[in-house]
Amino acid sequence: MEWNPETAQFLSQCFLNTLSPSPEPRRRAETALSEASERSNYGLAVLHLVAEPSVDEQIRQSAAVNFKNHLKARWAPSPPKEPNLPALNPISDPEKELIKSLIVSLMLKSSPKIQSQLSEALAVIGKHDFPKAWQTLLPELVANLDTLTQANDYASVNGVLATINSLFKKFRYQFKTNELLLDLKYCLDNFAKPLLEVFKRTVNLIDQAVACGAANAATLKLYIESQRLCCRIFYSLNFQELPEFFEDHMDEWMIEFKKYLTVKYPVLEDIGDDGLAVVDGLRAAVCENIALYMEKEEELFQKYLSGFVEAVWSLLVASSASSSRERLTVTAIKFLTTVSTSVHHILFERDDILEQICQSIVIPNVMLRDEDEELFEMNYIEFIRRDMEGSDLDTRRRIACELLKGIGMHYKDKVTAKVSLQIKNCLGLFSQNPDANWKYKDCAIYLVVSLATKKAGGSSVSTDLVDVENFFGSVIVPELQSRDVNAFPMLKAGALKFFTMFRNQLPKAVAMALLPDVVRFLASESNVVHSYAASCIEKLLLVKDDGTRARYTAADISPFLLVLMTNLFSALEKPESEENQYIMKCIMRVLGAAEISRDVASACITGLTNVLNRVCENPKNPIFNHYLFESVAVLIRRACERDPTLISAFEGSLFPSLQMVLAKDVSEFFPYAFQLLAQLVELNRPPVPQHYVQIFEILLLPESWKKSANVPALVRLLQAFLRRAPHELNQQGRLSNVLGIFNTLISSPSTDDQGFYVLNTVIENLGYDVLSPFMGHIWVSLFNRLQHGRTVKFLKNLVIFMSLFLVKHGLQNLVVSMNAVQKDVFQTIVEQFWVPNLKLITGSVELKLTSVASTKLICESSTLLDSKVRGKMLDSIVTLLSRPEEERVLDEPDVPDFGETVGYNATFVHLYNAGKKEEDPLKEVNDPKQYLVASLANHAALSPGTYPQLIRENLEPANQTALLQLCSSYNLSIV
Repeated sequence: MEWNPETAQFLSQCFLNTLSPSPEPRRRAETALSEASERSNYGLAVLHLVAEPSVDEQIRQSAAVNFKNHLKARWAPSPPKEPNLPALNPISDPEKELIKSLIVSLMLKSSPKIQSQLSEALAVIGKHDFPKAWQTLLPELVANLDTLTQANDYASVNGVLATINSLFKKFRYQFKTNELLLDLKYCLDNFAKPLLEVFKRTVNLIDQAVACGAANAATLKLYIESQRLCCRIFYSLNFQELPEFFEDHMDEWMIEFKKYLTVKYPVLEDIGDDGLAVVDGLRAAVCENIALYMEKEEELFQKYLSGFVEAVWSLLVASSASSSRERLTVTAIKFLTTVSTSVHHILFERDDILEQICQSIVIPNVMLRDEDEELFEMNYIEFIRRDMEGSDLDTRRRIACELLKGIGMHYKDKVTAKVSLQIKNCLGLFSQNPDANWKYKDCAIYLVVSLATKKAGGSSVSTDLVDVENFFGSVIVPELQSRDVNAFPMLKAGALKFFTMFRNQLPKAVAMALLPDVVRFLASESNVVHSYAASCIEKLLLVKDDGTRARYTAADISPFLLVLMTNLFSALEKPESEENQYIMKCIMRVLGAAEISRDVASACITGLTNVLNRVCENPKNPIFNHYLFESVAVLIRRACERDPTLISAFEGSLFPSLQMVLAKDVSEFFPYAFQLLAQLVELNRPPVPQHYVQIFEILLLPESWKKSANVPALVRLLQAFLRRAPHELNQQGRLSNVLGIFNTLISSPSTDDQGFYVLNTVIENLGYDVLSPFMGHIWVSLFNRLQHGRTVKFLKNLVIFMSLFLVKHGLQNLVVSMNAVQKDVFQTIVEQFWVPNLKLITGSVELKLTSVASTKLICESSTLLDSKVRGKMLDSIVTLLSRPEEERVLDEPDVPDFGETVGYNATFVHLYNAGKKEEDPLKEVNDPKQYLVASLANHAALSPGTYPQLIRENLEPANQTALLQLCSSYNLSIV
């Protein structure tokens, strides 16, 4: 695409139309731009348009966004997620070099909004090319920075600093490697000194503006923002380890850091929240820097510590009282928490300091504020994510409690005493006027819950702040027994959270007495309250006594099961809770624990299919959808196992919904639908109803297998058909179709295990007279993979397949069918692949199958295999049976190609409740060890002396000893 007036007109019109309120011109423009983006130099042409001052600003902004997204997609394009999708054409190297030569100067000349987009675009390039493939970038930025600071053009200075900040962020989050450290050294060599120079120059400008009293708010805001960006770059350059340059100049940095924590800037701070936020942004960045030094360079930082603690302390007392200063409050408390857990914890030892921390920092930050109530009411999902799921580590409430935990590491008794007193005071204030002072009770509950200690390796928690049962009875129970489920919803949510958290400590009788009340709260109008009620019930049903026995059984919940299920499904009809994952997870858990009567089953399948039909229209919440399908699967499994006559009723309810999934191409639900169909097929007794045969026909179409995400579920469904309707398989050429599917799956390392699942099911369920004409085709496919791209996973699966074939259809058929493809190939495969890989087999059923098959092979192949091969096979069997898995199995060295598996990993989700029971092809063999020694003893008796020599010459000494011990255990001898 050449840059000329026609191109400029075309692109301008397209970008103008993308801003159109009408969908049709917008779609046409987007299609035209998408097609144009395939042409070479498209990115360069868009960049020229962005640079054209005669073009309308809005069009140029739209072009800048498109340019950034074009670079994201095509600078270093990822492989397509699906194998059948075309790969994106990458930007050519000559075009890349031209873009890199233009972007910095253009960015600096642009308006703020366009500059922001180009800065992001530059960061995209930098992520891939900087510094190795773009060595001119940093010198160019440094030269511009020097010119701009001298010209006092701080809008552009901040643009350059923001770009450098984006480039250097990788030093914060990437794993330390030699390559990363070399990149860091390059950046330090070229930018550590210029950074300090810009920082100091800006320090002087701020000091001059403040000293003469003539500071202009807009100018000062730019200076302060510049210092914040310098602090973020400082953080990146110091994150991995303290560089020598920064150690040499530590005083220059620390003196200014402390000043920014202590000096006020009324020109900005008094004009409103916007000005205060700019100054607090700088202070928060300083707090992060000093916390970093406290963690990584405690000894060097020690001389500055007490001054910083005092400065941060004073800042916190002021900021804790303001709801708009959360970011600063959080970073400041994090710094104090870091100090409290260090060797300098003595700074917090005094009683009066602990008192001040509780009174002036902890309580003000834990108390609910207007924005907490707003989040509770307006965005319940985010509220729960922070409050219940522990993602609130960067909120005032949680970080204030983390400070107490930090101090408590060294002064536990003092902290316990002070906080217990605060809890008592809060509850006292609540009791004086419950309606007005309800937030104090919430504060008390939050302190107990947040400061509870989780026991290692379990869900139990403990606290020394209160007696759990007394606190529960006096503080929590009154809230749970309140008749109005909608009154004081935040208190109700806190009470339910306490019940959930301390569920293991509360006696069963106490919990059972309150369960009907928790069920009532499912009817609350508050999304948080009915979500917490559902979560409480769900978690109670997971409580185990003695680590294994469920504390709450079907009998415990049966008295109110109907009300419980009614309330759960009613909650899904409340505004904003139509796809509430906590409700659906509770439905799944209850169905897994309760005794499912016919009436309950009918009501539930109707409710679940109604929900399924609704979400099919627009699937939005993958977690909710997963629990929905798990709920259907567990209901099918438990209800139909109890009452098989329900199968046809379930099919009548579910089939229209599953057909809708397939007809409307709701692709994210395909794997679930196939797994549910497999479950229903397996519940039917032969002959399988005709409507399933129609699905079988669809299953055999090659198009069905094109999406890798569907493959495991399709294999699961195919296995179900092969087991329940093997006679259908041998009609109308269906077996050829199945083996065609096997052939496709076995050819790729990412799906070969699925191919073996199909093949093993065919071998297990069809007679050899049916299989015989196809065996040559099967062996050719397997031998091709052996020659090209074999992996350890493939070899293990091959051993399992050959073992299954041997025990189902006999050694003679195995040998003849293999050697028919290639003369004497059987002995080669056994010697080179079966023997060495046998000891790598895992899984109890697989271990039994392969050891029994290998034992049969030794005893039945004396004329086929020489004694050395049979001896080595015996050595592998003894290793397999006598040594623990970790001693004989190495970590899997074969990692499938990422491009092949990304779609599968991203979208296939296994339904636990629809899983098939593992079939044991050798039910008649109980103990494979006994089978081995009994078979050897019987066979050895036919030719005495042969086996002792074979054992002596081929088994490792450890395995000879292990075999002897096995013989002794079963009172058998090999003569």
